[in-house]
Amino acid sequence: MIRTHGLTKAYGAITAVDGLDLDVREGDVYGFLGANGSGKTTTVRMLLGLVLATSGTAEVLGEEMPKAARHVLPQVGAMVEGPAAYDHLSGRRNLALVDASGPGGARSSRKARIAETLERVGLGHVDDRPVGAYSLGMRQRLGLASALLRRPRLLVLDEPTNGLDPQGIHEIRELLLELNREGTTVFLSSHLLAEIEQLCTRVGVLARGRLVVQAPLAELRGPTGRVAVHTPDVELGRSLLDGTLEEVVHDDDGPRLLVREPDPAALNARLVAAGVRVTALVPERRHLEDVVLEASQP
Repeated sequence: MIRTHGLTKAYGAITAVDGLDLDVREGDVYGFLGANGSGKTTTVRMLLGLVLATSGTAEVLGEEMPKAARHVLPQVGAMVEGPAAYDHLSGRRNLALVDASGPGGARSSRKARIAETLERVGLGHVDDRPVGAYSLGMRQRLGLASALLRRPRLLVLDEPTNGLDPQGIHEIRELLLELNREGTTVFLSSHLLAEIEQLCTRVGVLARGRLVVQAPLAELRGPTGRVAVHTPDVELGRSLLDGTLEEVVHDDDGPRLLVREPDPAALNARLVAAGVRVTALVPERRHLEDVVLEASQP
């Protein structure tokens, strides 16, 4: 769905995006992760033909961009650098203009399509007030509605939950997962680790304009080789695990022992036989935050 090779954008002596090789596959929920200023938005703008690359190539839906923009963009829903809208018009009027500006928008069904799309993004109750009176969260929802109006094959979103409260973030997350189940590929640019971790199937990490990680999320969050033993009997467990116990953690999940052990079943049997109350025993997995921090080191 998206493939780039050596994609580079320089502004004078500053290289914003450096030799980017993206691989976004059909059916992905692809999380494009990076700190503010890492080059994410510049990349998205190049993919959509809004900014010309200094060098390298970009393909979207199998066609070269920006050469094929006229054919490709009607199949792509996008929200970049915040939602665009005419502040003096209502949300419905803004969507009507979007629908009328491109192919495939039959006038006879426009009203119904707009109503359905507003309902999906949580703006079904919206009245005729101008967009200038909307909250930031409402504007984000309207921007997403604009991106969804033509039921795109590919959805490209830049920080789509900006300005939303926790309930709104949850609703948008569920909507994006539903759209993906219906066949829409989602490319989501964000600096929020939690957002990427809860939504995405594959992840690319950008640091200082370079792609430093690109892999399935499940692979990135693979096992560390340690087992987390949850037990109230910390000292007894500690005395039994000399040599394999690497760390004792106390946090909101309660105390747990982190043990380097290839056979969790044997470990459990050994602890229980010695009188240690084991309330849970699970393989430890890497946190996405650790992966990102490690990969992003200069």
